[in-house]
Parts: sequence; structure tokens; C-alpha cells
Amino acid sequence: MVQSVRATDRLQLCGADVLLAIFLLILSVHLVNTASDYDPYKILGVSRSASQAEIKRAYKSLAREWHPDKNKDPKAEDMFIKISKSYEILSNEERRSNFDRYGQMDDNQPFGQSQHQGFRSFHNSFYFDESFFHFPRSRDFADSKYLLHHAQFNSDVLPDSHRRPYLIKVTSEWCFACIHIEPVWKETVQELEPLGVGIGVVDLGYERRLVNQLGAHRAPSIIGLVNGRVTFFHQAVVREHLRQFIEDLMPNKLVEKITDNNYLSFLDSWHAENKPSVLLFDQVPVVPLLYKLTAFAFRDYVRFGFVDQGDMHCTRLLRQFNINTYAPTMLLFKEYTEKPVDIIQARGMKRQIMDEFVSNNKFLQVPRLVNQQLFDELCPVKQFHRRRKYCVLLITGEDPAFVAGNKAFLDFASANRKDILRFAYVYQSQQQPLCHVLLHNQASLSPQVVILERRSQAGKVLYRSVSGGWNGSEEDKYRLHEQLELLQKDPAYLSSDATLPELNNEMAPIFIIQWMNAAYDYIIQIYDDLLYSNWREMMPILSLIFSALFILFGTVIIQAFSEPGENKPRKPKPREQPQTENDPTSRASTSSRPPKKDFVEVTELTDITYISNLVKLMPGHINVVLVLANVSKNALLRKFAKEVFSFSGTQTLHFSFLNIDKHCNWMPSLLRSTSGVAESKAQSDEDEETSDYTGHVLALNGHKKYFCLFRPVFTGDDPNDSSSESSFSSDNRRKSRSRSRGSSRATSIEVHHKLDRLGLWMERLMEGTLPRLHVPAWPSLDENPNTS
Repeated sequence: MVQSVRATDRLQLCGADVLLAIFLLILSVHLVNTASDYDPYKILGVSRSASQAEIKRAYKSLAREWHPDKNKDPKAEDMFIKISKSYEILSNEERRSNFDRYGQMDDNQPFGQSQHQGFRSFHNSFYFDESFFHFPRSRDFADSKYLLHHAQFNSDVLPDSHRRPYLIKVTSEWCFACIHIEPVWKETVQELEPLGVGIGVVDLGYERRLVNQLGAHRAPSIIGLVNGRVTFFHQAVVREHLRQFIEDLMPNKLVEKITDNNYLSFLDSWHAENKPSVLLFDQVPVVPLLYKLTAFAFRDYVRFGFVDQGDMHCTRLLRQFNINTYAPTMLLFKEYTEKPVDIIQARGMKRQIMDEFVSNNKFLQVPRLVNQQLFDELCPVKQFHRRRKYCVLLITGEDPAFVAGNKAFLDFASANRKDILRFAYVYQSQQQPLCHVLLHNQASLSPQVVILERRSQAGKVLYRSVSGGWNGSEEDKYRLHEQLELLQKDPAYLSSDATLPELNNEMAPIFIIQWMNAAYDYIIQIYDDLLYSNWREMMPILSLIFSALFILFGTVIIQAFSEPGENKPRKPKPREQPQTENDPTSRASTSSRPPKKDFVEVTELTDITYISNLVKLMPGHINVVLVLANVSKNALLRKFAKEVFSFSGTQTLHFSFLNIDKHCNWMPSLLRSTSGVAESKAQSDEDEETSDYTGHVLALNGHKKYFCLFRPVFTGDDPNDSSSESSFSSDNRRKSRSRSRGSSRATSIEVHHKLDRLGLWMERLMEGTLPRLHVPAWPSLDENPNTS
């Protein structure tokens, strides 16, 4: 009996194992089939070798066909999601390559594991009930139609944020906190979207690039986007908080509070602002969000004001315009402030009605052209024959003398309003490039009227000036009306053509205002990030700040703990500059056996070489000449070569020597020939006291006929002594010093000390800071000094 029971148990266990194996086999086959069935190429209907243009064209066609708002098929939602996902994969070259190789369909999935992709489809087919884990079966389609991609965000959403604010939710799959805020999010979307707020949803797992651009690194996150600026929502997710969050994102001065005291100044500001004015009358004390959103969208075209009908300070305003207090009312004013040009009144004011009301009246009857954008919208480029737009332009001035003519032009425009005519005016002083082209570079003292038609975005126009100018008289009005009638009958009436320059932006704020606004936004953003600990975005800035503080305080601490004497400059150090002459190349040149190529070529000035090396020397070249005698020739040449070796690589320098024993009259003749400088006379007088010119060095510019002179000065035991620097810094100081010591001391200089300071003198020669002595002509080598 026991054995039969055990056998029965074994059969039951084997049967259970077989059933489990069959179930797992069916499950695996289902997963593989599901993974293999999903092919983005088949969904879009393109081949695997299709180009990006073909893929994009197929996507657009299928998206229009299967969009749930247009296609009522029950499978339209799922098909639209598959089409969008397929395009997302194939439009990205990296994802497309991963799919072609491994069947991978997202960036976060490891290679070679595409079979797990089918689990989502399996989960959608075999799922637990929501009440089991309180988890949704799949993403709601209400979120799917708001999904944002990186390219779409930068091309569409970011520019559109300058016209309306966006509320963006960052979510991800298997996010329980995202499920918790879902009911509030749906209610908020249903309330704010009809008002004109843009809605977006970003998947944290799929759109990594977009998430990094937004700075959102966790789910759920709610972001506000206005004017391209990203702001995070940090309060409790409640509908009232989200609504207030959107209101706080918009600028503060969008809508002005209007009462009996300021309504006249508000309506009369059309001339300075160059915009129409809109007044909204309502029974609520605060400005409705719908009205703020409309004002934000049209803030560049229209000024908005709000009147509280329950305020006791608005009774005169209500009585003047006969406002019905039972429904919200909108009045639009242009140049004539006594009577509105348009009015709407409705209890259920809709955003679409308000947008249409404002967009149909966003220009004055005769606006002033203040920038290129207004010119493009007011006078668009001709596209078709039936869409011709002629711009009647008044070129006038800002002085009070032009007011009467401008008023007459406004009356004419009001009486001749037609769909093909656009009236505008410009100030000649503000738009000079435009006026010079239309007036043929002639400044006009009286107003002129020009009729033009734009032909291209590059600025090409056809135009014709109205003869006789414009003074606002009845004759001027009749003449303009007659020419407009001729223009409508014959478009070839515009006989002149020109290319207009871009208009100056008269309303652009000055640079300091733009900089202050940008700095304010940046400081607010930093404060917000610090307050709510957005450390990932703040880490580069904090690193830069702490690095600067570390360097600053480190320098202060080092200076504080250093010895007082270390910061004081030592006296011998500034005079160590001549030691740079004893660099490795100089030491190599003074060794007993220098290399064969490390030498300085020094030629002797003789009757043969004198002309070529001095008189006819090439322009820009200088010949450095050492004066020596037979006794000191070898010692001075070795010292001279050592001092000038570091300059021998300069191609414009030549080195020579002059034997004073052979040409004893040349130096006195050269010094006597210097003229025009007082210090040259002092030099000549001093040179007469001694006839020893050995050790003198001259830098001769044969082309410009000037020379610089180096005189040897006794430097004592220390060649780096600073007292010797006076030998070439100031000739007057050298003269007084030589007189105090006497001429006998000057002649007693040892030969090997005469050229100690030649290296510094050569550096000043290369810098061009040495005094120049000019000569009328170079003396000959055999010339007598008395004849000179």
C-alpha cells in the first residue's frame, strides 16, 4: 500500500514537471516569436538599405495615416506607438546599427540580449491585475502622445517656449512614485492644456541625451520651461501648486492693473510703444491665468491691461465704455483711444477665441517700422500673384513740425483700408540706411511717400516714389489715392528696383541691460540649484569656486609664513643679466679647442673692403666694428668674439675690426662729422683729451648714415658692478664721471676689461634703444681730420 502511494506521488510529480516544462517551452517560443515579430523596417515599410530621407518620408506618411486623432480604428493607438518607436530606432544611426547586428532596440540594453525585448509584449498580453501590485498594465496613451525626443525638443519645443510655457514630466517604467502622482498629473494636464500650456513627457530610460540636457537625473521630476530656461518643481505635487508654478515662471509685468487714474496714460502710450492696447474687464480681483498666457504669447505685439469690475476706483472707466458686468469683456484700442476698434464679450472665454481676436489686430493701423521682424510680417514677400502686398511707406521725422503730416497720413490710411495695402512710416533719423536707398542717397527735408513691393527675402523690392512729397493736404491725398488706383490696375507701375538693407532694431535694449538680465537669471538659477541641492549640475561651478579659493588662500598663507627678507629683492640679482652671456654656447666658444663651426667671422676694414662693408652696405644691415691696435689685437679679438657670439646668428649683423695703427685719422674724422646733437660735441671734446680708441666698438648703418658708439670703461675687479652701466646709459653722466677720475685713469684700463660690458650694449643695440649719431657722409680711411 505504501509503495503504491509512493508511485502515485512520483507520477504526480512527473506530471507536474512535464506541465511546467511544456509551459516554459510555450513561454520561450512566445518570447522569441514576439522578439522576432518586431521589425522596425517592416513596420515603416522600408528596406534595410533605405536612406534617412526614405525613412523619414515613410514615417510621416504612416504617422498621418495612423494618428489616433484622425484614425478611429481601435488598433490605431498601438500602431502609432510602433511607428514612432520604429522611427526612433532607424533615425539614429547608432541604434540602427545595433538593431541590424544584434537586434538591439535601445541604448541601455546589453548586446546580444534582444530576446528579452519581447518580455514587454508578453507582459502586455499576460499581466496581473492592477489591484494585485497596484501597478498599471502599460503606459497610458495620454502620456504617449506627449512623449518628447531630443531632436523634437530642440527643434520645436525649445523655440516654442518663447510663446508659451511648458510643463514637462520626467518618468520611467517601474517607477512607483510616478504612479503615485499620475492622477494629479492627469487633472493638471486637463486643466492647463486648454489654457495654452505646453505638455511634455520624457522617458528617463530612453531619452538619455534629453534628460542630461534638462538636468533631470531622477524620476519623477517635473520641469517648467519658459524662454528656453529650465526650472524644477520642488513642492508637493498638488494641482494648485502646479498651477501656481506655471504662473510664477512667466514675467511679472505682462499685465498692467488699470484703474480710473491710469487708463488714459495706458491707452495713449501706443505712440511710444508702437503697439495696440487690450483691456480685459472681469469680476475677479486677480488676473486670470488664461489672460496671462495670452499676454505672454503676444507680448511682442500688444500691451495688456486688466480692469477689476468690482473695484470702486474703476467706475468711470466702466461707465465711459459701457461695460456689461455680467460677462468678461475685451476691448482693443489702436491710434484712436476714444473708441475701441474691436470688442468681444463671452461668459466662457476660450483661448482660441482670444488668440484669434488678438492676432487679427496685433498691428496698429499705421505702425512705425522699428525692426526687421516687424517689416517682414507687415510687408511679406510676394509668393503668388493673388497674394500681392503693397507697402505704402511714409518717410518722416520726429520733430513737432511733422505731426500734422503724420496725422493726415493716418487719416488717409484709415479711410483707404484694403487687404492688399499696408501703411507704415519710418523716422529718417532712425533708419538712415533704408531711407538713403529709397531716396537715392539724398536727404529730404520734407516727408516723402514710397510705394514698394518686396520680391525676395534678400531685400529686393520694386518701388516708386510719390511725386510732390507729402504735406498732408487734400491735393497730396488725391495724388496718392490716384497712384494707388493705377497700381492696382497695372502692377508694372512700380518701375524702380533696389536691395534694401536690414532695418535697425530701435527697441533693442542696450548692452548693459542685456548683461544685467542675463546675470540676474544666472544668479537665480545658481541659487535655486544650491537651495534644492542639484549637486550634479552645480559640481563644475563649485569645483571652479573652491579651486580659486584654494589658490587665493594658499598664496596668502605662503606669504604670511615666509621670512620678511625673502620677499625683498636682492641687490646683486638684477645685475646677473650679463651672466646670460656665459651660456653653454658661449662657454664652448671660449674653450681651448672650440668646435670648428662655433666661431665668429670677423673681417678687417681695409681700402678694398671698406666700400662693400660700409658705404654700400645693404639697407637694414649693420656692421659692428671693433677698433684695435697691433699691440692689443689678439686679446681684443678673442674678447670681442666671445661677447658677440650669441648675436652672430642674426643675418643682418656683420662683424669687422679696424686697425687704428694703419688708419689713425678715421676715428677723429668720424667723430667730428657728427652734427645736430649737443651730446655729440661733448663726446668729440672728450675724445680729444685722449687719442686711445682701442676697445671702442661702432655699430655702423651704411644706408641711413648713422652709428652707435661703445666706449670702454674701467669696471674694477667685479665686472658685474652696477657702476659700469653708466658707460652706455647716459653720455652726460659718463662725462662727469670721467672728469672726476681724470684722463689718466681712462687710459690705464687693462685690455681684457675694455669689452666687459659689450654684451649688454649689443642687447640694447638689438632693442633699438641706443642713441644714434648721424653723419653727412662716411669719411675715407685715409682722410685727414683737419680737412674734415
